[in-house]
Amino acid sequence: MGLVPLPPRAEDGRGRFDRRRDAVIAKPVADFGRRRFLKSSTLGAGGLLLSPLLNRLAQAADGREGGAPRFLFVVEGNGLPPEQVHPLGLEFVKRKDRDKLRVDSLDGTRLPDSLQPVEEFRDRLTIVQGLSGRMCTGGHSSDHGALGAYHANSGRSIQGPTIDSVLGQGDPGIFPNVTLGIASKSEEAVIFNCSADRRDRSLATICKPEIAFSRMFGSVAEGEAKATFAAKRNLMDYMQSDIGRVRGSLAGPERRKLDAYLESYETISRTSQRLVDARETLAGAAPVADDKYNSEVETDRLDAHFEMAAAVMIGGLSQVVTIASGVGFPFFDVVFRGLGLERGKHPIGHDYRSQIGGQGWLDAEKIRAFHFGLIARFLRKLDSVPEGDGTMLDNTVVVYLSDAAEEHHSSCFEWPFVVLGDLNGKLRRGGRHVAYPDYGKPGHRTINALYNTLLHAAGRPRDDFGNLDPEIDEAMHRGPLDELLA
Repeated sequence: MGLVPLPPRAEDGRGRFDRRRDAVIAKPVADFGRRRFLKSSTLGAGGLLLSPLLNRLAQAADGREGGAPRFLFVVEGNGLPPEQVHPLGLEFVKRKDRDKLRVDSLDGTRLPDSLQPVEEFRDRLTIVQGLSGRMCTGGHSSDHGALGAYHANSGRSIQGPTIDSVLGQGDPGIFPNVTLGIASKSEEAVIFNCSADRRDRSLATICKPEIAFSRMFGSVAEGEAKATFAAKRNLMDYMQSDIGRVRGSLAGPERRKLDAYLESYETISRTSQRLVDARETLAGAAPVADDKYNSEVETDRLDAHFEMAAAVMIGGLSQVVTIASGVGFPFFDVVFRGLGLERGKHPIGHDYRSQIGGQGWLDAEKIRAFHFGLIARFLRKLDSVPEGDGTMLDNTVVVYLSDAAEEHHSSCFEWPFVVLGDLNGKLRRGGRHVAYPDYGKPGHRTINALYNTLLHAAGRPRDDFGNLDPEIDEAMHRGPLDELLA
């Protein structure tokens, strides 16, 4: 670990320096004032990680906290049958029979098994059915088109930025946006499958949690440690002096935020947890993970990525995170052995449409419920962090979709979405099921309109995101969705 240059010695003698630890040991700063301290703090080894949080705390001290809206996109490969996110107690109307817009309350309904893990967030939940995305053309995967609303030709024709990148450019942290994921081959370290920041340029999806950690949280180390998992284990040691100095100056609410921020790093640093909370006991010889950050088990890797997503947002390192779970061809055939399954998502995809309620259907549902369990934990984590008059969750939205729209071999005539959160009232409150008329019928809308809606809610209004489907009215693509935008 190289030494970080020390701040100049305070002229009034308030600061003492211990060069053996390269640390600043601060005496009380009562006469400084919270605002001045937060804005003028000079940090040592952990400065890059702590500075985004201190900026937020300074805003809070000035009474202007709120900050940029946060977005977590969860994209799962292999298609999302509309029935798997349809609430029980509402009649399911097949796409071709939908002639008018329906907006129903979730009151008195039971969430389907796939969504049961987010039951406690029912009042923030909006299920969106009936949007189309024919401009993406479909197939095994729409790749970048799922978030870009265009035909990406298996990543060979990236026609513009994806929605996660556009939102991340609005009020970026250290990273405009972060993309994490898993692929069918555990040895894949970095792939290019779903996000892009401009035409012809894909963004990397980091598939190995230890690499993602080193990229985002390894800034406190030097040399070889930047590229090794050791940076994770030493993180708290190197941040200790900065943490102590800042924490002692903060009042109750700000101190609680800092504590939550630190807890997220401590959670990441734990190596004792070997199994994901939702992992089931395996029959026979189950894989054993010594540490989920370098585990070969797909459920462990996903667990680690969701954990990092929360830490990234709590720390202000980025406002937008995308988690791509088996997204893109040929990356989607993940075998979820951590859930006791022995076949990949490709054969499951072929099987689940043959019989609703059959084994393929149940396997797909089990995998989907696992993802929503991780989403629920992410939501709880952000709900534990105070912000403004509420918590960080109030200014965060999760958008769940599949890169393959409605089926394993998708046609993109229908593209289900699950949205959790309302961005402090910028989106309509959840607890609703919204179903649009069938493709091309009056009142039909496309995925472009949903992404326009997110841009409006984020304070970056735009009515023309993505490409057009030439077979339907242009107006069906334009503007936000009135049923979602407040």
